[in-house]
Amino acid sequence: MPLSFAFRPRLLDALRSYDRSRWLADVGAGVTVGIVALPLAMAFAIASGLKPEAGLWTAIIAGFLVSALGGTNVQIGGPAGAFIVIVYGIVERYGVANLLISTACAGVLLVLLGLFRLGTLVRFVPVSIVIGFTNGIAVLIALSQVKDWLGLSIDRMPGNFFSQISTLAQHLDSFNPHAFGLGAACVAGLFLWPRLTMKESPVMRVLEQHTVRTFARVPAPVVALVTLSLLAWALQLPVETIGSRFGGIPQALPVFALPDFSWDTVRLLVTPTLTIALLGAIESLLCARVADQLATDAHHKKHDPNQELVAQGLANIVVPFFGGMPATGTIARTVTNIRSGATSPIAGMVHALTLAVIVLVAAPLALHIPLAVLAGILLFVAWNMGEWHEFVRLKHFSNHYRLLMLGTFFLTVVFDLTVAVEVGLFMACALFVRRMSALFRVERQPETESATAGQPTARPATTWRLHGALFFGAAAKLDAIVQAVEAGSPGLEVVLDASELVALDTTGLDALAQVLKAVAARGGRLYIEHLHEQPRSLIERSGFGARLAAQEDVPV
Repeated sequence: MPLSFAFRPRLLDALRSYDRSRWLADVGAGVTVGIVALPLAMAFAIASGLKPEAGLWTAIIAGFLVSALGGTNVQIGGPAGAFIVIVYGIVERYGVANLLISTACAGVLLVLLGLFRLGTLVRFVPVSIVIGFTNGIAVLIALSQVKDWLGLSIDRMPGNFFSQISTLAQHLDSFNPHAFGLGAACVAGLFLWPRLTMKESPVMRVLEQHTVRTFARVPAPVVALVTLSLLAWALQLPVETIGSRFGGIPQALPVFALPDFSWDTVRLLVTPTLTIALLGAIESLLCARVADQLATDAHHKKHDPNQELVAQGLANIVVPFFGGMPATGTIARTVTNIRSGATSPIAGMVHALTLAVIVLVAAPLALHIPLAVLAGILLFVAWNMGEWHEFVRLKHFSNHYRLLMLGTFFLTVVFDLTVAVEVGLFMACALFVRRMSALFRVERQPETESATAGQPTARPATTWRLHGALFFGAAAKLDAIVQAVEAGSPGLEVVLDASELVALDTTGLDALAQVLKAVAARGGRLYIEHLHEQPRSLIERSGFGARLAAQEDVPV
């Protein structure tokens, strides 16, 4: 595919008609999303086996670059829950340094996908596979948070599903009721806060004060983080905090550092690199499609998938040099951005700057954040991330759909996302071939006498009608014609009616050649009528059309 990409960030289009009202709306949305991103970025990094500042600076740097260079108006980039399981596995198996190299290499792949305009290929991943691995990742995220939610004394959680279950069971005797209470209160608060702050709720009907209504607009994760952290600090609860585990968050800009790079290392990291690139592409473009569906602003335009992939790639190339983690489009923060009134990529850039100011000014306060509260936030994220209703709806779909979705789900949980997507795509291709081959039909028409070229003869003729696509998965069905010819009268003329043949590949062409060979061996002739453009083009280019035209008349 030729390189025909024009680099044009959506920001340039947005600024052409920008005004003060849009600026105020974008600033308000950006500040809101920046506050929401604070607990999520820390939680994602900690759950991935990294320090909290890795998630924070990923959200700041990648969030700014994705908004400034991307192909969407309102998408927010940063660390995502979908990467938790992947990053944790890479860190455990290869180490943090190799995670940085994998992330940068994945960024290069994403840029190449965009430059070669391959963004639309992501849409070819079946929705059943996307739902399967999304639900599987949600289960693994929830499982990874059980340790901190229960306050268990475990130095290092393994990456394997069954090993995690075994490790948790072996350390249940270290259960911390205070941590469990904080986590449970966090989850309950996250579920209840939106319902309590709705205009129609009894609470809001009683509390009409302006200050109360203003407070009600504060995002639920921020309310949970602040109130429960203050509660744990005031009561001096014996729970693990960011300060006790990590020593706090540095109140300074990240240091630019080159990872220890070598081609020998890169060759070992092919699988994690492809995994990060594939998941990043899928997540970012799915998020962009969700944004297109939800955005109602008059200035919103459909996303450019190739420009978005280039921006995601550049962000992932830059972030590792500052100790960051993989970044992609984030659905929760993008939806918050839209509902907060964002109109352009400026909102995403303000979100990144807001988060940077909070980190540089208020980093010491993070010392007192209980890890159980962050675990509660991630449990809530996992619940919202999973499309659990799809399990109930499985009864309405075919066995193919059920096999793809459930197979991808269980492979994601038991093995990992790479295996799940690889096997899922293989099964999708195999099932698609099977279904398409089942749709191809060869039907024998009533016997007639030949009237080729308007000259009736005494030669018997048989007509077969081809329906569907004649490709490698269906070529064997032409054996019925070969067997009929071999069992028929000598000199039989065979007419193939291709008026309903929609596609032909080289394997199908070879099957037609076998029919021609069988017909010629019995002294007959083969005619193919009513060909559509694609089958006709292949027949002519391959020389098979010349072979048909060169058939000799054999006297009856």
